[in-house]
Amino acid sequence: MRPAFHARVSSPVKAGKVPSVCVSRFHRWRPAPLRSTAHARCISTIKSGHIKLDDNEGIIYINNIFPHRLQWLLRGPLSHVQPLEGLLKRVSNPDLAAADPLHIAQRVLPQSLNLEIKEVIPRYKEGGAFVKFERKLGTTDESIREAVKEHLIKKPIRPWFNPFQTADADVVRGRPWIEDLYRIPSQSLKVEFLPASTEGPPAELNQEAVYSLFRPFGKILDIQQQPSDSKVEPRYAILRFERPRFSVLARNCMHGYDAFEEDGGGKSGTRFKISYERKIRLSMIKDWILSHPRIMFPVIAALVAAITVIIFDPIRTFFIKLKIKATLHIEDNAVMQWIRKQASKANKIYFGQHKADPRGLTAIWEDRQGDISQLQAWLTETAETFIVIHGPRGSGKRELVLEQALKDQHYKVIIDCKQIQDARGESAKIARAAAQVGYRPIFSWMNSISSLIDLAAQGMIGTKAGFSETLDAQLSKIWQSTAVAMKRVALEGRRKEDKDASLKDDEYLEVHPEKRPVVIIDNFTYDAENSVVLDKLTEWAAGLTTANIAHVIFLTTDSSFSKPLSKALPNQVFRTIGLGDCSLEVGRRFVLNHLESGPGEGGQSKEKLQGLDDCIQILGGRVTDLEFMAHRIEAGETPRAAVNRIIEQSASEIMKIFILGTDSASPQWTTEQAWHIIKALGQAEDGQLLYNKVLFNDLFKGNGEATLRALEQAELISVGSVKGFPRWIKPGKPVYKAAFRRLIENKTLEGRLDLLVLGELISNENKSIGKYEEELALLGSLPKYPWELTSRIEWLLSKVHGSQSKILRYEKESAKLQKLLQSEK
Repeated sequence: MRPAFHARVSSPVKAGKVPSVCVSRFHRWRPAPLRSTAHARCISTIKSGHIKLDDNEGIIYINNIFPHRLQWLLRGPLSHVQPLEGLLKRVSNPDLAAADPLHIAQRVLPQSLNLEIKEVIPRYKEGGAFVKFERKLGTTDESIREAVKEHLIKKPIRPWFNPFQTADADVVRGRPWIEDLYRIPSQSLKVEFLPASTEGPPAELNQEAVYSLFRPFGKILDIQQQPSDSKVEPRYAILRFERPRFSVLARNCMHGYDAFEEDGGGKSGTRFKISYERKIRLSMIKDWILSHPRIMFPVIAALVAAITVIIFDPIRTFFIKLKIKATLHIEDNAVMQWIRKQASKANKIYFGQHKADPRGLTAIWEDRQGDISQLQAWLTETAETFIVIHGPRGSGKRELVLEQALKDQHYKVIIDCKQIQDARGESAKIARAAAQVGYRPIFSWMNSISSLIDLAAQGMIGTKAGFSETLDAQLSKIWQSTAVAMKRVALEGRRKEDKDASLKDDEYLEVHPEKRPVVIIDNFTYDAENSVVLDKLTEWAAGLTTANIAHVIFLTTDSSFSKPLSKALPNQVFRTIGLGDCSLEVGRRFVLNHLESGPGEGGQSKEKLQGLDDCIQILGGRVTDLEFMAHRIEAGETPRAAVNRIIEQSASEIMKIFILGTDSASPQWTTEQAWHIIKALGQAEDGQLLYNKVLFNDLFKGNGEATLRALEQAELISVGSVKGFPRWIKPGKPVYKAAFRRLIENKTLEGRLDLLVLGELISNENKSIGKYEEELALLGSLPKYPWELTSRIEWLLSKVHGSQSKILRYEKESAKLQKLLQSEK
């Protein structure tokens, strides 16, 4: 029969949440009140770290009855011992190891010994429990040990969490340390040799002595003695057991054991201090890394790069392929085609006849059919070169390429340089470039963190570790992954039974140009000063064309596009299509087509379209302006009112960008230079100026050509060439001519800006006179007047006279303007 017990489960201590169970003898087992003497004794045992024993008392450690490493669980939701004990009691089973520590003690100790259990202290993190018992007269620890071992062999206890193992038990020979530290048991033990008393130094036990003392607890794999020349104190030995449960049993039974001369511990005795020893300490790894940063930082950087290539690159290539093939999925999907067909029918029934050309661009495309056919023909040729479509903003470059020439092309990649260049910071540029081609996942924010790591590594080892990557390197990765994805997409339709199956991939793509995807690079040369993005794009595009992976089309408004492209393909002639403004007849047809496609029946009445031809002539052939006028006419305005609105809007843009915004934007032109061109073009009868005449004006001395190129890039003017040389300067848009005249009509504005121009001219002449006077003063300081300098002095004096004459003329004009401005009411 089972002896009766009185038990209590105490609350865990706060640090480690290790529960303890106190046991004393009563007639029957029942829960005791929370505030009892037994409970206080258990808490004091945990706090003191040792179990107090009387002369007739001993301790048995029972091992392998709880799952190992339960300490992390006890630090969490099971931080109160009562719920844990109640849960463990419920899983108790006669065929399995009892989860209740009291039940465990009853089954481990044979009834023949008739031992009285005083206290049970569970050790959940080590998977066992200490059982404090009272010996009977004539009973020794060795006899108790043998009886318990024999009893467990006859009636093994199998743990409920692993029925293939059995519980172990052994008598505690040392003084166990009941700690609640966060220390996880391991397979190895570190046995330190401390003095058992103050009479003499401790003895270092040899391997034979250590083996004989610890072998009864389980199979030992290795014993490593401390090196003889080591100066580390105290001396120690490392024991590695076959299984962690053997090391747990050995530690709890032998910690604090005093080995004397018969055990190899010397005359004064040696006390064991045992702790768990990990195979590889995290601190050792950390110390080794910090001790060898020149090796470890590059190695870690290489590992990160390898993991990125192995794991993330295939994923990114997959998403880029989805981006490239997105157009095909939408256009060829049967469900989408059915929905469009039904929507078209509904549009005819409820919303009037559906028009195939809602913007009325048919007239434009008919006029440019030659350019469309030429572009489509180039895409079917095998030549390796760039295709460049250039023209002013609003000339329909993007629409011509995407909506006409490539409307049947399934595989397209569109890269907008403007979006990338406008992004602030390298991380934002990388993110936008990746989004345009479908490159993800992208960790652009990691670039900043990697830069900090590289900075720290540079301070430690003197060089960068290679964690961070520049914008150049990141863009190269994005474009390279895009090239790989495009090549795979181009080769997807290839079959083994094809006639040219024996050709290599590059040769196959060379003879099948129709299989190659098309890359459209829009807004090329935008913000050309930041050349990193443009250089990487042109270099990547050159690789695509030379490897026959894709066709590349550049869309640009800059006539100097050949400079960056020539760096990538220096020996190639680019295929170019120049788009200008459409003719007046085509513009008229475009507006009328747009109005007929708009809401309402029968289009617009003739009365509302009076003066349309004159308005179209003012706007010229710029498609965006003509379309805006058509929208305003549809809204109910007359053509003249719509054109006036466009002129006013253009004049406001010119004022904001070229006159009022020069200081904040810090452009390559001044307000005076911009106003001089605006006024000269507004007063010119034919609407154009001679390039050299403007270049030799006093306002453009020094940096005249750079200023004119900047104004052309900003689209205030356009420069016409004859046989490759600049000849004419015209307004950047046809409507700008009317906008220039509108600005000149404002006499107050004209007077103020003319005063600024005169002031700038006077300042320039004063600077010139100052230089001449300095040279004259230098010549006059010579001790003897040389006759050879006579011509030089006369030339300087004539220059001073000429500049002073100009200043007098400018001041007279300035005085007149000031009078006119002051007389205004």
